[in-house]
Amino acid sequence: MFSVQHMAAVVFAILVFAAIALSRKRLRGERGGRIFRFGLAGLLVACEIALQTSYVLEGSWGAGSLPFQLCSLTLLLSAAGLAFQIRGLYSIIYFLGTLGALQALATPNLDVAFPHFRYFHFFIAHIGIISSAVYLMTVEKYRPTLRSAFGAWIWLHALAIPAAIVNLATGTTNFMFLARKPATASMLDLLAPWPWYLLQLEAVAVLLCLILYGVSQCVYWINGRKTT
Repeated sequence: MFSVQHMAAVVFAILVFAAIALSRKRLRGERGGRIFRFGLAGLLVACEIALQTSYVLEGSWGAGSLPFQLCSLTLLLSAAGLAFQIRGLYSIIYFLGTLGALQALATPNLDVAFPHFRYFHFFIAHIGIISSAVYLMTVEKYRPTLRSAFGAWIWLHALAIPAAIVNLATGTTNFMFLARKPATASMLDLLAPWPWYLLQLEAVAVLLCLILYGVSQCVYWINGRKTT
């Protein structure tokens, strides 16, 4: 964390998000939008396939390889939402995808470094998730509401159910960090020990959803025109 390779990935992420925002008018065209949506959706799916393939080739595939981390779930939902323009998934992509991926970019849960495959996969996947949210807000002019923010918070708990079940069943997995804090440094280190930090995360999730709602309203105000 905070190494040159970490900062390089963060700078690259910022450049990608800025490029999407600056290219928003071109991407609103039918052809440009379709190419971008399917291209980004394909990239996200390819990331998950590559990750699962790496586990198989390394002989390390197991229960912990299942896509029940928050970012794994939002990655797949982002791909589906983009490819098929499922508006019901937009709040999940914008709120949950952004929250999980931003935390991952700020404090990467990685035990390998550049140029390992996992380094590239980790940052490409998380940058792709946030790029989906940036695209929806700047190109498709998706405007979240307080109701959608609350709905995303409810979805967070729904997505946590299978993760918690697998954690309890195996006793070894730690999907969505429900069983314990990650071994690497993270924002969770600022919170109380398990299980109390889970209660604190409820308040943190609500606060961050409200902050993202505020950010979307600022973007809407800056654009100076009605969005959908």
